[in-house]
Amino acid sequence: MKNKIKGTFPPIYKNIQDWPIYKLHQKRDAFVDAVCEYVLEHFMKTPTSALKKLVAETIYKEKSRVKQEPWKVDPQDDSLFWNKINSQLLKIADQSNNKESKIVLEKIMSQIIRRYVEEIVGTFNDKTFKFGRRFLTFFFSRLLNTSTSGRFRRYFRPKLSLYQKLKTHGPLENIRGLFDKGTVVVVPTHFSNLDSILLGYAMDGIVGLPSFYYGAGLNLYNSGAPAYFMNRMGTYRVDRRKKNPIYLFCLKGVSNLAIQNGTNSLFFPGGTRSRSGAIENKLKLGLLGTTVEAQRFKFEANSDKKVFIVPLVMSYNFVLEARSLIEQHLKKTGKEQYLKTKDESSSFRKLTKFIWKIITESSDITLSFGEPMDVLGNPVNAEGVSLNKNGDPLDIRSYFMNKDKINRDRQRESEYTRILSEKIVESYQRNNIIMSSHLVAFLCFKIIQQHFKELDLYGVLRLPSDEFEIKKDVLVNLVAHVLPAMEINHQNKKYKLSEVLFKDVATIIADGVKNLGIFHAQKPLSFNSKGNIVTEDIKTLYYYHNRLDLYGIEKNINWKDEALIGGLKIKEI
Repeated sequence: MKNKIKGTFPPIYKNIQDWPIYKLHQKRDAFVDAVCEYVLEHFMKTPTSALKKLVAETIYKEKSRVKQEPWKVDPQDDSLFWNKINSQLLKIADQSNNKESKIVLEKIMSQIIRRYVEEIVGTFNDKTFKFGRRFLTFFFSRLLNTSTSGRFRRYFRPKLSLYQKLKTHGPLENIRGLFDKGTVVVVPTHFSNLDSILLGYAMDGIVGLPSFYYGAGLNLYNSGAPAYFMNRMGTYRVDRRKKNPIYLFCLKGVSNLAIQNGTNSLFFPGGTRSRSGAIENKLKLGLLGTTVEAQRFKFEANSDKKVFIVPLVMSYNFVLEARSLIEQHLKKTGKEQYLKTKDESSSFRKLTKFIWKIITESSDITLSFGEPMDVLGNPVNAEGVSLNKNGDPLDIRSYFMNKDKINRDRQRESEYTRILSEKIVESYQRNNIIMSSHLVAFLCFKIIQQHFKELDLYGVLRLPSDEFEIKKDVLVNLVAHVLPAMEINHQNKKYKLSEVLFKDVATIIADGVKNLGIFHAQKPLSFNSKGNIVTEDIKTLYYYHNRLDLYGIEKNINWKDEALIGGLKIKEI
């Protein structure tokens, strides 16, 4: 296929009006009705006593949310609505499980479900989308520019094309070919609040894919311009304050029926941003299970259309929220072992420098698409045909049948969802693109851990960062030592190495340290006047180290080899 611009693909659909998400929102009211009916039918199978208890618990949690955690985006009648629902429930509180009680409960559930579904389902405006597309092109071309000059006028000068900074990898031709053979569901890793915007831009402007139906946190709708755009970009709203079963099933219903309707979707199966910095190794099965259920519904409707799953790994040299994310992770995992230390990054000088670096520096961001698979985790070829482990065609319809009939089996579909989650995790690990910053951060933290091996992790993280000084020769030796094995693993498709990791060791280290210092007021790594490596923030260094911790790279290092390690000379504390 010949691209209009080198490095980009032409749109699969020339007109936005042909996009499945556009067609879905043209019939928004009917879609909302269908979701409400689907969710209500599910809950009305619940015994009356259990349903009463569920509604009562939902009312209690929602009234608590209204009082303790109100947002601007919340409806003005929020408190009034839940008081009204509570009054209706009180009328049947003392009744037994009779028919009249069930009728009232159905009425109450209908009101709650419709309120939730109307909130969740967004709208799609093609004019707003086109404007947002132009705006994001301007914004990211400036944010990811290649200027290293401190001159403000450089910010407005044309820079290296955005597609050259947002790099895409993987079987893109095959993935693009699946859009006329079924419904494509992209499941990315999640590291930053920028992920959704970057993904939306890259898949539209670079890969030429139609817009996906994806969930966005309701907090993004909480103010001004972001709320205006998010309300019209086809996203569905996810309120993470609401954790009751009714709301969560409404979310699943929206996802399920959208996929059934052929709307290409995107969601983060990890559920939220990775707090540790590691690639997700355990996925949430709720939304993932909707893909399995949607496939079964398609087969029940005698449709041959498949649901295709496409794993995607986001790779950054830096993550803007790294410091706050690792603090959250350590607080959760360390508990009494973790003592939060004072954050020294709030000085005006450092903050100003941080903002200026955002404007003037650059760093690649990569989107690594994995091989597409069906909802059972089997690979699919360019024609969308499922393949078994021997590469032979596989008819997955039979996996949803019992006695020659498509039927629902919750236990069976739960097992399929678990298998699918494992296949996605495996894909993440294979398609993770290791960058120079990941490798340098990993080895530097391992050096520090080795030097203080009598301390546990939290003891190491409590050490004063400004006392560490790693001799550059030590890091040079380690990088040179681990690279041959890493290159073999790259060839064996255990993970992927970025282009810079095939260059000389000095270039790799310089590139890694530079990128780790771009966006953080307190640099995880930097060179001192002697050319050695120091850290201003060992916790953030640990965050970047975690990206590679699952691969066991350090097992190839003999930490007692003085010729290799040189005694691990770190400045004494």
